[in-house]
Amino acid sequence: MRTGFYWHESCFWHSGGNYAGLMPVGGLVQPMAGGLPESPETKRRLKNLLDVTGLSNDLQMRVGQPATREDLSRVHPASYLDAFAKMSANGGGELGLRTPFGAGGYDIAALSAGLAKAALMDVLSGDLDNAYALSRPPGHHCLPDFPNGFCLLNNIGIAINAARAAGAATRLAVLDWDVHHGNGTEAVFYDDPDVLTISIHQDRNYPIDTGASAERGRGAGLGANLNIPLPAGTGHVGYLSAMDKLALPAIRAFAPDVLIIACGFDAGANDPLGRMLATAETFGDMTTRVMEVAADVCAGKLVMVHEGGYAENYVPFCGHAVLQTMSGSQIGAPDPFAVPFTARQPDTNFDAYVDGILDKMVAAIA
Repeated sequence: MRTGFYWHESCFWHSGGNYAGLMPVGGLVQPMAGGLPESPETKRRLKNLLDVTGLSNDLQMRVGQPATREDLSRVHPASYLDAFAKMSANGGGELGLRTPFGAGGYDIAALSAGLAKAALMDVLSGDLDNAYALSRPPGHHCLPDFPNGFCLLNNIGIAINAARAAGAATRLAVLDWDVHHGNGTEAVFYDDPDVLTISIHQDRNYPIDTGASAERGRGAGLGANLNIPLPAGTGHVGYLSAMDKLALPAIRAFAPDVLIIACGFDAGANDPLGRMLATAETFGDMTTRVMEVAADVCAGKLVMVHEGGYAENYVPFCGHAVLQTMSGSQIGAPDPFAVPFTARQPDTNFDAYVDGILDKMVAAIA
């Protein structure tokens, strides 16, 4: 399997402000050593783990180029890009909600989007079978004119519109399994019948006022958006049920030219910004499933774009499981948390409760 891995050291250099978790420091709030939860360490440690196990040798390691102003303008208005670039040149700041950045933040964000674009274009061209973009800062919360949730540019939206502008694809599907609702990507394509957007997320986590299952798209795009909000505490069985009952059938019916995964690992069992119980095995099994559906409907064309995930000690193992599966490598990284996280999985009654929620969603869209 020809699996590309796109990364750039500069993406690790993106910096946020002086925060204590999600709150700007002020008054009696003491700064935290790591500042924002969206730190470089989860991504850097994933890359390091690939090198330590040797899985890097089974991947095509590639360093991407920044997305161009033309690329960015297909999603974001000039007024937003100009304000972002000006603030970046003047030492950084914050344009939206929980989106601080330092000097050069605009250029790093453009590079992050460029990794997603390069991964998508190389898979669509047939140069690679599948690819993973280690994008940072993330992108799935960024609306065209408003950044939020650590996201400064909509990486996947920029990549999709670049591919369509180049005539490389017509119909594209995005499955977002980050624990938070993919409200930005949804907003970019909410009226678009040629881009299917699906989000599996913890109900009313972030943003608290988006992500309802009744939100199906608008106008020509009605029916091309699918939200699958899950209750806090959902674990391995519930996530696979959400895939099997709703997400995968929707992708099969849509029959895209390529499948893109907004790959967040914050549904992991010890993530500080989620309350779910997914494991490295969960992410590996979900990857197997999306590879199977991609093989059936789009010649295996699959792209993963990194989003959230804030547990420095667990994200690397979840990411390794995904990349081992994508590449078909025999090189694994045994999950050191497998025993305690398996012991904490929901009981059969809770799994049945989740199944009941999913069955109601299936009936509502039938």
